[in-house]
Amino acid sequence: MKLLETLFDRTRPLFEKGGRWNRLRPLAQGAEAFFFGSNEQTHAAPHARDPLDSKRFMMMVIIALSPALFASIYFFGWRVLAMMGVSYIAGGIVEVAFAIIRKKDIHEGFFVTGFLFPLVVPPTTPLWIVAVGVVFGVLVGKEVFGGTGRNLFNPVLVGRAFLAVAYPRPLASGFVIPGQWPWGRLTQYIAPTDVDAISGATPLVLGRQGEYGNLIDMLLGGISGSAGETSALAILIGGVFLCLVRVANYRTVAGILGSVLVFSTILHLADPARFGPPLWHLFAGGLFLGAFFMATDPVTSPATDIGKWVYGMLIGTLVVLIRNFSGWVEGVMFAILLGNLASPLIDEIFIGMRIRRLQREG
Repeated sequence: MKLLETLFDRTRPLFEKGGRWNRLRPLAQGAEAFFFGSNEQTHAAPHARDPLDSKRFMMMVIIALSPALFASIYFFGWRVLAMMGVSYIAGGIVEVAFAIIRKKDIHEGFFVTGFLFPLVVPPTTPLWIVAVGVVFGVLVGKEVFGGTGRNLFNPVLVGRAFLAVAYPRPLASGFVIPGQWPWGRLTQYIAPTDVDAISGATPLVLGRQGEYGNLIDMLLGGISGSAGETSALAILIGGVFLCLVRVANYRTVAGILGSVLVFSTILHLADPARFGPPLWHLFAGGLFLGAFFMATDPVTSPATDIGKWVYGMLIGTLVVLIRNFSGWVEGVMFAILLGNLASPLIDEIFIGMRIRRLQREG
């Protein structure tokens, strides 16, 4: 690492203002920040110290997602890593291009976007569709708003929603039966042409037919689904870790899961033959992945504590409504996007209430 640090020190002037490669400065800074963190220092008061800078913040999310990634590789084979590579390359090109055009630094947020996107699509999604989805998500979901920190919607879900509308057939046919103990599909590379032999319906599709499956299989990963949502246990391990280190806010997660549990219980008690049991709703589909890793995105979720509760309950209620009363079998993606849309209004309402209360007390 010392050799690499020396290399960055010697080449840094070439990328600074007036240097030969000044236009590539965001790319050079992004590479240096990836290995060593930011080299910027304050030279005058005030000074602030915090070990959790944005790079470490994003790395916590990646660490928390690692169990879901390992589970996806175990159950669906090494093709998941190919999807991950395509996601980083295609989305990274868009990110670097806009950083160069705007003459801004590359933000570490893309490390999470590139990591998460392959986990929300079926494991045999054609690689070119993965590339199209992540490019659309980064471009339309983030860059058109001005980049990281200014986006209204979660870029991963914007790209996933676009694929659901633009390429419904390849996505619907991309679900396969996961490999079982002891080796799963670790030694396999499943191509889209192999899907017919091992295709399998997801729990949400089976639920529309009145088949609610085995909760143990849904917990451990013995079900079809998107690459990263198969094992609820793997997602829970990472999600709880994320809440414990305070990167994800527990209020949003509790609001989503609690409202899904309560609302689905009411519907199930009213008509058990039509509406699935509450625990099935919790474990089926991408609810845990969405609740812990996408709805808690600090950029697209409310800033106020009470706003996070309302935001979470809104998303959870919408999930149950979409799953049970619409033509879509899964409601998490659209529920979070609608929650993103309502987030500024939620904050405005509660911040305004707080200001008026303080004015009365003052």
